[in-house]
Amino acid sequence: MTHTDADHADAGHTSSGHTGSEQADEAARWQELVTSALLGTDRRTPPAEFTAPGKEAPAALLDAAALHTVRRRAGLLPARAAARPEPAPEDDRPRLPAAARRRLALLLADRSAPSSSGRRGATPDLTELLPQWLATANERGYQAPSAQLPALLDAARARTDLRPQALAFAGARGLWLARFNPEWKFALRGSAGSGVLLPDPADEAAVHRLWDEGLFAERVALLGAVREDDPARALSLLSGTWATERAEDRLMFLDSLRTGLSDADEPFLERALADRSRNVRATAAELLSALPRSALAGRMAKRAAACVRLARAGSGEPAIMVAAPEECDAAMQRDGVAPTPPTGRGKRSWWLGQLVEAAPLAVWSRALGGRTPKEVVALPAADDWAGELHAAWCRAAVRQRDANWARALLGAPGAPPEVGPGTASLAERAKLLATLPEGERALWVADFISAHGLSDAFQLLGVCTVPWAEPLGHAVVDALEIAREAGSYPWSFSGVMGLAERCLDPAEAGRLALLTSHGEDPANASPGASAYWSEAFQRLVSTLRLRASMHEELTPDTT
Repeated sequence: MTHTDADHADAGHTSSGHTGSEQADEAARWQELVTSALLGTDRRTPPAEFTAPGKEAPAALLDAAALHTVRRRAGLLPARAAARPEPAPEDDRPRLPAAARRRLALLLADRSAPSSSGRRGATPDLTELLPQWLATANERGYQAPSAQLPALLDAARARTDLRPQALAFAGARGLWLARFNPEWKFALRGSAGSGVLLPDPADEAAVHRLWDEGLFAERVALLGAVREDDPARALSLLSGTWATERAEDRLMFLDSLRTGLSDADEPFLERALADRSRNVRATAAELLSALPRSALAGRMAKRAAACVRLARAGSGEPAIMVAAPEECDAAMQRDGVAPTPPTGRGKRSWWLGQLVEAAPLAVWSRALGGRTPKEVVALPAADDWAGELHAAWCRAAVRQRDANWARALLGAPGAPPEVGPGTASLAERAKLLATLPEGERALWVADFISAHGLSDAFQLLGVCTVPWAEPLGHAVVDALEIAREAGSYPWSFSGVMGLAERCLDPAEAGRLALLTSHGEDPANASPGASAYWSEAFQRLVSTLRLRASMHEELTPDTT
């Protein structure tokens, strides 16, 4: 029996070739079978039509299920052929060298797991090298092999830390492929820099077409490209559709303005302060507070300066006096001050911290007697307000990218963190370090490690540029060697060891080879410590040499 187009056009028939009532009856009979199977034939006797003479109920039920399964399948019609998708876009980036293609296949296929003993052994962990491989491949402008795109997208789905580099490497072909697998939908809402194929920013028609019709990842990347070429035009593009964008999209578009933020963005951001989304309003306020000449920054400076003033302490020495806000009015809330504090925080200190954080740092030199940032941070504060002020100044220095204030709040690297002039929080110190030039950052952390060892250095090492500068690399290796010789508990340094595998300059491999020997455990050392240290250093040396090979494989052949 065949079906014609006229059959399909008959409103009384479904795609299975049955009338609506027949299909409903079939579904009801099937449900009866399922119910009897779930409850058991002793508790739910199948209807008579499902039974057969001479057969027990369970066997009859299975026969009926087999019969109905065949009927259901036989009644299905082949679906109409879907339209062919558009061909994948071209990728004109250079192809990977053969050795690098083989290396990528190994990195993507690695599924190594820790041993049952919990020890990693001396073999390099390939999964931890994949992010660095991708970063180098992107720096050198290679295209991803088409056959590796599925494995690349799977890896990025499993690890969010891989996504920016993986999507940039996958490029426009990766986005094209991601449309066909729901598990890869994260790629379609990726962020700027995901390697999408963009029109020339000067091609106004193509820019508007992609802005109106493109995927979210394409639109974010397009906004960044147009902003780099012509910031005013990028704002005009965003303004044109702002009111119709979804709240989460408005938030991410707004977040993309952090790059190249300037005073020209102020009018748009001021309008965003009235957005219907609380998160959008908060982000707009944060961006405005990073512009010291903005009207919002001026309003915050006036409010903060009214709360913090210079006075004389009982000893006659200058000190900071604080009068925290009594209320969080509507104007403060419009400017981004959250009225409700977290659990355990007082309202007034919560409001004060937000005002100080959002005020331009330059206001404090004027308000506190013309002092430098270092002198301001060193001032005592009455009624134990120093901690609140210093924490707010830390956040302001990070937001405003002010290196002078960051140095003042960090203090000397050799000083104990708990008695430093600024913050004892390692997390805040790491953020402050990120505002310093790369070389200065590495030297500060190297001096910190030399003075305090590695126990408190993990977060600080994470903000240093890879590969680590020579003084920092030497400080880390020296500290690891000291820990080994002292018989320190080796597993407590596994995090730093893992960072060293990814961040040390591969040129350090020769020096580290001397530390791979296995001797007797020092007195009072943890049992097996020497063997663990030897194994860890062997893995570190092997990883550094592997990284050197990876970089060599990714070097274009110029012969």
